[in-house]
Amino acid sequence: MSRGRILVRIGSFIDEKLSPRIYDAVAKLPLKVQGKADGIQPVRDLDQIRSFMSGAGPTALFDMPWMPLYLGICFVFHPWIGLTAVAGATALVSLTLWTEVLTRAPARAAAEANARRLSLAEATRRNAEVLQAMGMRGRLAAAWRNANAKFLASSQSTADVGGGLGSASRVLRMLLQSIVLAVGAYLAIKQEATSGIIIASSILVSRALAPVELAIANRKGFVAARQSRRRLSDLLHLLNQEEPTMALPPPRQSLSVEALSIAPPGQQRIIVQDASFTLRSGQGLGVIGPSASGKSSMARGIVGVWAPTRGKVRLDGAALDARYN
Repeated sequence: MSRGRILVRIGSFIDEKLSPRIYDAVAKLPLKVQGKADGIQPVRDLDQIRSFMSGAGPTALFDMPWMPLYLGICFVFHPWIGLTAVAGATALVSLTLWTEVLTRAPARAAAEANARRLSLAEATRRNAEVLQAMGMRGRLAAAWRNANAKFLASSQSTADVGGGLGSASRVLRMLLQSIVLAVGAYLAIKQEATSGIIIASSILVSRALAPVELAIANRKGFVAARQSRRRLSDLLHLLNQEEPTMALPPPRQSLSVEALSIAPPGQQRIIVQDASFTLRSGQGLGVIGPSASGKSSMARGIVGVWAPTRGKVRLDGAALDARYN
């Protein structure tokens, strides 16, 4: 009970420390990879990590260092009991590693397919009126069914492999306990062990192998938490926190645009190229042109929504990326 409460508080501590950076990343993500990311996926990833850290999965990692001690005591009881326990532990650890290898690709595919189907569902909800007006709802529904079918197939494959190997690990552990009892009984007949050693060795083998079985049972949560951690690490690396800048007074005199070139976030195609002008306080400038000529893109660059690929925007001579009060 105490260990469970400690794990819940560890999960809450991780969430408390990371949630401000995750929120900041959610706010910045559309400005870096426009239209290519699930906006709230980082929040779900943080929830997944907290859920895993607050569950029973980490307890297996805490108990595994005790395995050598339990196995060593089995050797003290009798070398044959120790060798039987080591053979069983080796088989279970190998089964755990095999489970990880066999489920890694299906789990990754299931996560990617789930992200695609959720993205399609969100796009459908956001553009419901457009889809109805243009008669595209059926076509998008077919795309969603295809993505959902891939998700279900990957999830089923992962569950089949993980469930099968998890059952095999439980059967193997019970079989090993029976084998240890049989070895102990044989040694007792040979006057090389006592009945107490038989019972004690069975209990120790069970305690030694329980963390391995627990690790296999919580493998799904561990894999999901590992994938979430990798995505969050990549995201936070992409969206580094802004460097502290000097606080400046509110601008009052001039706006200067110097050879400004703008490209949409995550793209290389230049929308606005080498725009330059200067406005004094009280002056205005009208920009006209056909649709998709770059008017809105230039406005986004001037106000700092999109970072320029080159050039500068200055307020009272200070670059726009400087900080104002």
